[in-house]
Amino acid sequence: MGGSASHLSKEQLSEYQELTFLTKQDILHAYRIFAELLSKDLVDFQNTRVSKDRICEMPELKANPFRERICLVFSTAIEKDGSMSFEDFLDMLSAFSDSATPEIKSHYAFRIFDFDDDGTLDKEDLKKLVNCLTGGTSDTQLTEAEMNQLIQNELCGSEMQDVAKHSLLQEYQLEFQKLTILEESDIDKDGTVNLSEFQHVISRSPDFVSSFKIVL
Repeated sequence: MGGSASHLSKEQLSEYQELTFLTKQDILHAYRIFAELLSKDLVDFQNTRVSKDRICEMPELKANPFRERICLVFSTAIEKDGSMSFEDFLDMLSAFSDSATPEIKSHYAFRIFDFDDDGTLDKEDLKKLVNCLTGGTSDTQLTEAEMNQLIQNELCGSEMQDVAKHSLLQEYQLEFQKLTILEESDIDKDGTVNLSEFQHVISRSPDFVSSFKIVL
């Protein structure tokens, strides 16, 4: 494909613009990036998928602690292997674009954090979220006591600062501040957070929309 935009017709460009929050230039740039991710012997990009591993190695995603979840959420692969078609790729970029609405961004953020895909966020989801942020290695992961305190929203003052000094938690300070979401947004107090409860809390977070983005 050689990165050429000639394989996208005007009709396709118009359709993609109508269905996403992306501009014509964004779509053409995404096309070039996707073409570079394909194996060189594959030319039919619309019927070819890029593996999750290839997507995760993109510079724009490589440092994102949720890169694998992002691929799994936006992938439409029947095998549920996280591989992406070009349209999956566009959907991902659209949701993470500056033009996407807060409702769209919070919807996909909820799905990314819902690790077991059961439609709710519970303590097990939050534990996995914390492990993503810390890298999950023995050198960086929280102790069981710290994890339980964090999930139960009992850390405060100096305790919170001590945990926040964790190198990777400090790097993702905005995400760390949102880890109290279970306590804050569980409106019906059933021990889980559904999408509407999640969106209610996110709507009061001015930093969320600006932080939920991928820039190619």
